[in-house]
Amino acid sequence: MGKTKDSEVEERPKWDNKFQYLLTCIGFAVGLGNIWRFPYLCQIYGGGAFLIPYLIALVFQGLPLLYLELAIGQRLRMGSIGVWNSISPMLGGIGIASMIVSFLVGIFYNTILAWVLWYFFHSFQNPLPWSQCPLNANLTGYNEECVKSTPANYFWYRETLNITPDIETSGSLQWWLVICLASAWCVVYICFIRGIKSIGKAVYVTATFPYLVLTIFLIRALTLPGSTDGLVYLFTPDWEILKNPQVWLDAATQIFFSLSVAFGGLIAFSSYNEERNNCERDAVVVGVINSATSLYASISIFAILGFKATNGFNSCRNENIMSLTNHFEFSDQNITLENYDDWFEYLNRTSPDDLASLNLKHCDLQTFLDQSASGTGLAFIVISEAVIEMPGSQIWAILFFVMLFSLGLSSMFGTIEGVLTPINELKLVPKWIPTEVVTAIICLIAFLTALIFTLGSGNYWVEVFNSYVGSVPLLIIAFFEIIAVAYGRGMKTFSEDIYFMTGKRPNIFWKACWMVISPLMLLVVFVAYVAIQAQTHPSYPSWDPDYELFPETKMLKYPDWVFAIIILLCVLPVISIPVVALYKLICCRIKKSSARGELNPSCNDGFEVETREQKSQTP
Repeated sequence: MGKTKDSEVEERPKWDNKFQYLLTCIGFAVGLGNIWRFPYLCQIYGGGAFLIPYLIALVFQGLPLLYLELAIGQRLRMGSIGVWNSISPMLGGIGIASMIVSFLVGIFYNTILAWVLWYFFHSFQNPLPWSQCPLNANLTGYNEECVKSTPANYFWYRETLNITPDIETSGSLQWWLVICLASAWCVVYICFIRGIKSIGKAVYVTATFPYLVLTIFLIRALTLPGSTDGLVYLFTPDWEILKNPQVWLDAATQIFFSLSVAFGGLIAFSSYNEERNNCERDAVVVGVINSATSLYASISIFAILGFKATNGFNSCRNENIMSLTNHFEFSDQNITLENYDDWFEYLNRTSPDDLASLNLKHCDLQTFLDQSASGTGLAFIVISEAVIEMPGSQIWAILFFVMLFSLGLSSMFGTIEGVLTPINELKLVPKWIPTEVVTAIICLIAFLTALIFTLGSGNYWVEVFNSYVGSVPLLIIAFFEIIAVAYGRGMKTFSEDIYFMTGKRPNIFWKACWMVISPLMLLVVFVAYVAIQAQTHPSYPSWDPDYELFPETKMLKYPDWVFAIIILLCVLPVISIPVVALYKLICCRIKKSSARGELNPSCNDGFEVETREQKSQTP
């Protein structure tokens, strides 16, 4: 039996080279959140001031967790199920929890890629379909819903999602989204068809292409009027905002989710490494590149948002100029954008009553810069609108959506790996079934489950999954991971593991983080997050053309049955942790009492791995 297990370890697939492994880890960690979540947090939390809590969270929470996962996966050369089960059979539920979270995140994450494909296919049209309103059914004017909102809003909510007014109204399957969703899963399957061999080739493109596009966008954006206003807005710190505890909570959660820890994918990827590899350096490289990418993306995004804000600001003033020119019967080009402030001040002194009667718009550049958006609102509405105003808009739209697809696809690799590796370790599928077939079955099940997101209410369900599946469960899993290694495996043994792999033991900083600082921070973040969520009944923004304040979104409370599903999504993934521990404990007690002195495999699985490791360390 020992020989069989040893041969399995020896036959484990390996990366072609170190660069391929690092690219895969970076591609998994760097995802859509770096593009549309981090810039939003910078915008609402005092620009450059947000970097302080963000960097503190990176150093004391993000990097230690990342290092721990890469180290334990590389040392034990197993996926998330095998790693925790080998430390102690009672910890096997941690791996199952990671697998369930990875599956649930994967189904909604790939739906976002389906939306990206839909926009990509439409980016070849001239003019872009979200640049103007369509005609109404009678062809007598423009569509009323579009006129009341904007063409970009209409294309997103009506042409893409065909959204219902609330989550309780399901609507029908949107066939165009079903096709895009099937296409997105086909792409994932093709990239995964030969495991890490095919993933390793794909990441050369998916992990590097976004940096090329971001650089192109940055160079182009910096040549546009108003880009510097966006950058000044980004980097101007508001130190007072740091007194708000919500800023620190959001910084901690952002760095935690951004690094993609607790999904099981990083453990699986590092298990394909050579045993003697400097995993500490790998963790620092991946963590720093991930955070640097967030900052680099923010510079590109805010340069574009500055351009968009300046255009909106100038359009506002041009409308006022037209009103002034017509009312006071000035000649054309008498009042310009350059001398508008001087004219306004002059007319306010000489004809205040006439000026007041015109009801001119209040045009303030800061107001346009403050119009924040995150997630799909940033990608599919704000940036899409900005792209329209850029010369050669089709090219920029194509580049932007290909970049988003590349970012999402490389993150999907780690997410699906976090499902497939545990399935193999649990031996849920007979060995005679080829890996390609198993991967196809998983992708098909995920596609069929994700059809809920192609309904008229699909966007609301994506928000539910995004807000709750990828939050509380991951915090709980990470907490148990770090406790399992620091106190279950033991810091002394883990230090010897790292010495065996890297040639040096972890310093006092890493040990302090693993034993005290990181678990404490995770516990504080978890308690604070739950406390904040418990204060109010969860609500969501709905798109309802009949709402009296339309085009503003209408805030609705989730109905009780949806609230029950939210609780289920938070509890279901992590319930396996106590259930498996209890099951193993009961089995152990029963078998020990029925067979005294007999070696019981279910109680001693963890010690077999220890023995194998000790053998591998023997010269």
